[in-house]
Amino acid sequence: MHSWLRRLPIETYVIVFTVALWIVLSLATPNFLTENNISNIMRQTSIAAIIAIGVMCTIVIAGIDLSVGSVAAFCGVAFAQLCGYGLDLLPAAALTLVAGLGVGMINAVAIGRLGIPAFIVTLAGLQVYRGLALLLAGGMTVGGLPPEVKDFARGTTGLPNLFWAMIAVGIAVHYVLRFTRTGRYMYAMGSNAEAARRQGINTFRITAIAYLMSSGLAALAGLLLVSRLSIASPSMANAYELQAIAAAVVGGASLFGGRGSVLGTVCGAVLFTTMANAAVLLGIDPFWEMVLVGLLIALVVYLDNMQKRRQAGV
Repeated sequence: MHSWLRRLPIETYVIVFTVALWIVLSLATPNFLTENNISNIMRQTSIAAIIAIGVMCTIVIAGIDLSVGSVAAFCGVAFAQLCGYGLDLLPAAALTLVAGLGVGMINAVAIGRLGIPAFIVTLAGLQVYRGLALLLAGGMTVGGLPPEVKDFARGTTGLPNLFWAMIAVGIAVHYVLRFTRTGRYMYAMGSNAEAARRQGINTFRITAIAYLMSSGLAALAGLLLVSRLSIASPSMANAYELQAIAAAVVGGASLFGGRGSVLGTVCGAVLFTTMANAAVLLGIDPFWEMVLVGLLIALVVYLDNMQKRRQAGV
């Protein structure tokens, strides 16, 4: 491979592949480039990307968050229950987001203070918060939401409201990562946590910020998912944590830490949403999509590992 190709950011490859896929799909089926289908892709991408952006923040510091799908379900059900108790939308949404941030703080303390591996902490959270969602909902879906809830997801202002929400989240997180001291410390910690600690970086504070961002955005995604579905189900957002990790990794985030971007993560989310949409339109067995996604993740991680070994001269 030419040296200039190696220097291209992985986002470039993902964008090129996604554009090529869109061209193929527009030729293969007349239903792809319809206004309704494109709006559907944008809405689907928005929620997946918001969760993935949060997970990417933990990957940047060489962590992981497997609990985000369950946190989204738990917070979505909690929001619906609060609305059912007669609480106004804004206070209900605010309390739900605070609950999400609380989950992030619990994760940060367990990982940063107690020294429990992030994989174990968030794997436990995956079970705990899904169970709490089931308990809150009594194993049933929660309906009867105010019409304003579903109106937001269905609304458009040039673009779907959900897409604007994703853009706002993306800009905010990109600013933190690229233009603040906290963002620089996150990348430094992901590259070498011990070196970051010796340079005086408060690694617990950085860990807390990363996991607060992850769980907070998962809670926000739960609210938006309830708005889109018009109900809250304890089974919603199932396996979203795997989709989020996939989007971040394919978008250039390194599971070894120290690398990741909002743009790449969003590109990864668009790619996977397009693949899922293509499977439906072309009548392809969705299990093949799962196989392809898994192989793509394995390939990207392998290439990332090879690049690190070349840089280390191994």
